[in-house]
Parts: sequence; structure tokens; C-alpha cells
Amino acid sequence: MSLGWNAWMLGAEACHVVALRGLKFATGGDLDGREARRMVVEKIEAAQALQMMALTGGLGVATPVVLGKTLKHYRRKVQANRRRLRR
Repeated sequence: MSLGWNAWMLGAEACHVVALRGLKFATGGDLDGREARRMVVEKIEAAQALQMMALTGGLGVATPVVLGKTLKHYRRKVQANRRRLRR
């Protein structure tokens, strides 16, 4: 149940971030493309950090544990973006 909820919340929060970024782009708030570059760099860095956690055993071995830690990792990143973009 917890994994399902966290997956659903990640999707909802990610949709909110996409909408906030879309508004920023549509209103000309990112004329030099800084947000677009940041978005790509953050995605790569988040994936690399998760990969390093997996390689060093930081995610565990049991499937529910791995899924839970993966969702938590990405939710933290998405929530940070949402807070930043809402300012």
C-alpha cells in the first residue's frame, strides 16, 4: 500500500512540476534557457546518484526496499523543484 501511495504521489508531484515549468516557459520567465538546462542536468544527476546507490548496496536487495528507496530518492528531487518553482 505504501509503495503504491508513494508512486502515485511521485506522479502527482511530477505533474505539478511540469505545469510550473510550463508556465515559466510560456510566460517568458526562462528567456536564456537556464531552467531547461537545469532540468536536464538534474535528471542526469539524480539518475547517476541512484545508480551509485545501487552499485554500493545503498538500495538494498529486496524488491520492496529497492522500490521504496528509489521512490523516496526521486520524490525528494521533485519536491525540491516544486518548492523552488513555486517561489
